Amino acid sequence: MPVLVMKFGGTSVATLDRIRRAAKRVGTEVAKGYDVIVIVSAMAGKTNELVGWVNETSPFYDAREYDAVVSSGENVTAGLMALTLQEMEVPARSWQGWQVPLMTTSAHGAARIEDIPPANITQKFAEGMRVAVIAGFQGVSPEGRITTLGRGGSDTSAVAFAAAFGAERCDIYTDVDGVYTTDPRVCAKARKLDRIAFEEMLELASLGAKVLQTRSVELAMRYNVKLRVLSSFEEQSDEAGTLVCGEDLIMESNVVSGVAFSREEAKVTIVTVADTPGIAASIFGTLSDAGVNVDMIVQNVSETGYGSHDELVTDMTFSCPNEQLARAEKALEGARADGTLAFERLETETEVAKVSVVGIGMRSQSGVAARMFRTLAAEGINIKVIATSEIKISVLVDRKYMELAVQALHDAFELERA
Repeated sequence: MPVLVMKFGGTSVATLDRIRRAAKRVGTEVAKGYDVIVIVSAMAGKTNELVGWVNETSPFYDAREYDAVVSSGENVTAGLMALTLQEMEVPARSWQGWQVPLMTTSAHGAARIEDIPPANITQKFAEGMRVAVIAGFQGVSPEGRITTLGRGGSDTSAVAFAAAFGAERCDIYTDVDGVYTTDPRVCAKARKLDRIAFEEMLELASLGAKVLQTRSVELAMRYNVKLRVLSSFEEQSDEAGTLVCGEDLIMESNVVSGVAFSREEAKVTIVTVADTPGIAASIFGTLSDAGVNVDMIVQNVSETGYGSHDELVTDMTFSCPNEQLARAEKALEGARADGTLAFERLETETEVAKVSVVGIGMRSQSGVAARMFRTLAAEGINIKVIATSEIKISVLVDRKYMELAVQALHDAFELERA
């Protein structure tokens, strides 16, 4: 039998009624002749509750026990889904990560998948099981301890199983009916995309789009796993949702496919550091050691150009998530205190947002940056930082202008058109 992977997120299995609805979708695919691997998340809100219990019990918790607790939500959902399918007379059983086994590294709370041997599940399919319901988000370490893959890890579980079993497709069921040109809550003209390339989806996911976890898209691109994002609350057709696939399956790409944004950004400028080889490595090595995720980076000539001893100096600007700003400041000030770094002061801004346009069509079309910058200028929006890649242009702007910037760019690139 061909294999299909179906993943249901927390909102799709939030109640017993929703589990029954999801099970009916699985039964439909079984009737079409598929052996189905179902990946389930914990019921909506359950993981947050479990994390809260861990933090209340032990603020400086053992990460191994953290994983043992927070992975339990998926176990409950998997069992309930298997029971529901059995009531529908669909041969099904539930599997926890260690039973597959889904082998991971030992990095508790943020483990990476090492291997998924297909033998156990393949044998059960051969014996007549039609649906393997697997607890997402979890695996087992080389030491035999339960591990978790990080928040949103069930998406990564689903793609990994699709790759390991050579699945025809991996369907991700969620509370939205596909991938949109931007967030419809910010721009009413946002349009659902029928198809989007892996690279575009990866950029959008990393830039703030919450539809798919970044790691799951990376994995799908590496193993060429077709992803389909659909709503679990709407009637489906074979063409429903958005297909995330290789660029070769998209007949002709728009220059820009989407506008992404991230509200909670911070801008940091390190004023007057020595303009010498290795200074950037020292700065960003310090931030990396502190676990700070740096995004946009700009190096500019300092206002003075020379330090107190007539050496060349520069200013270094970067952005990071707002929640990591205190950690970044502490790391940099600590490096100054112990003599690792020398700089005059830190300047920070927290009321900023990142807005990005993404599209594989940028590779063959010129003028995208010019149109983007003209559009923002026409709206009176000042650009603080610019970063580019082959298929992306990102800018940092005042947060109060974020929604205006998204709407203006959506109009400028005519993304409401099919």
